[in-house]
Amino acid sequence: MMKKLLIISLVLFSFIGLNAQSYKAGLIAFYNLENLFDTIDTEGVLDEEFTAAGLDRWTGDKYLHKLNNMALAISRIGEDDGWKGGPAVLGVVEIENRQVLEDLISQPVLKESGYQIVHYDSPDVRGVDVALIYRARFFRVTSSTSNELKISDEKGERIFTRDQLVVSGIYDGEPMHFIVNHWPSRSSGEMTTRPRRNAAADLTRHLVDSLLAIDRDAKIFVMGDLNDDPSNESLRKHLKAAADPENMKEGEMFNCMYPLYKKGIGSLYYRDGLNLFDQIVITPALVGKDYSTYKFYKARVFNSQFLVQKDGQYKGYPLRTMVGTVFQGGFSDHFPVYVLIVKDQTK
Repeated sequence: MMKKLLIISLVLFSFIGLNAQSYKAGLIAFYNLENLFDTIDTEGVLDEEFTAAGLDRWTGDKYLHKLNNMALAISRIGEDDGWKGGPAVLGVVEIENRQVLEDLISQPVLKESGYQIVHYDSPDVRGVDVALIYRARFFRVTSSTSNELKISDEKGERIFTRDQLVVSGIYDGEPMHFIVNHWPSRSSGEMTTRPRRNAAADLTRHLVDSLLAIDRDAKIFVMGDLNDDPSNESLRKHLKAAADPENMKEGEMFNCMYPLYKKGIGSLYYRDGLNLFDQIVITPALVGKDYSTYKFYKARVFNSQFLVQKDGQYKGYPLRTMVGTVFQGGFSDHFPVYVLIVKDQTK
């Protein structure tokens, strides 16, 4: 394993300018896979559109095409920074069940990466779940929990939505924790649905604080499609995700995507506006210049040209699998995001 890590580091640091002989690197990512559904009509789940008889005419051929494309995209995340074989740890959302993940990691382009899965069924009415996949050569899972988000609509009726996944383990000898989220959408309007995302942020913050109560120096990655930008109150006030790693207040975390957001970089287009809903937020133990243990180095939105719509009305947008009910043969309506973490091997 050490040899493989060193080879990756040699390639990586030839790109990012650190001493390749001294540093090791890791790549932690998140990707909304946009409706990775199988073709089976599951009883009690609103997934009929993803069947051969449904509106999307979702056939086995389309499903296999989607799997191949998503596997290709995952395998190339981080390639601009010299990373190969897919992220060491990847949070994913908008997946229907464990089987679609099994099919995904079995695709030829990912098979040799040795991905393993952490997944629980969520109560979401459409059957969409969150999950974590990871390369066993880098990360070993020690525990995981699925945490229910209990929210209601304006009439007081229960909204069944995605759980929040917490995965703890050992990354190259260091304890680390990953919280995967897919916060409630803006489908009924941003203002109307804002309290739902604030409630989701409160739950995430509770999960973070529970881990920090056990270990105040816990290295925690909060990741997900949060359906809010870094500047929204769910992130700033409820999750306490700060914009500047050097000016964090007591109890705050650092939103790795905030500097990109301020530069006008986004991960999706929502109602024709560029947004950065896909984010990775980290605890203070991952911030700083003492690289004797793994620390945050940089963040990126992986918007490589093969993932981008080249022409037409949606030129510059992420190249999607479906636009309405029309099969485009693309990838997702979101770009993946990732962070690089680094460690000085000589210390």
